[in-house]
Amino acid sequence: MNYRQGAQDLMPLTLAAAGEENIIRKVGGNPEVKKHLEDLGFVAGDTVTIVSSLNGNVIVKVKESRVAISEEMARKIMV
Repeated sequence: MNYRQGAQDLMPLTLAAAGEENIIRKVGGNPEVKKHLEDLGFVAGDTVTIVSSLNGNVIVKVKESRVAISEEMARKIMV
């Protein structure tokens, strides 16, 4: 069977391992949510690293800054 890389390889940021650098592939949600996440620095093609996770909420390093986001928001960021 020939496995093709593509959309199947996307996973929400909530499933990424702490300390591992990931490339943001897609930011989902309604336009307001997308704009909010973009303003925080979550842009497709950039890197993001989970610093820590507690009860699903995560602290991430993005654009040399640390940002805390909810599990709901983290689920909209695909890596």
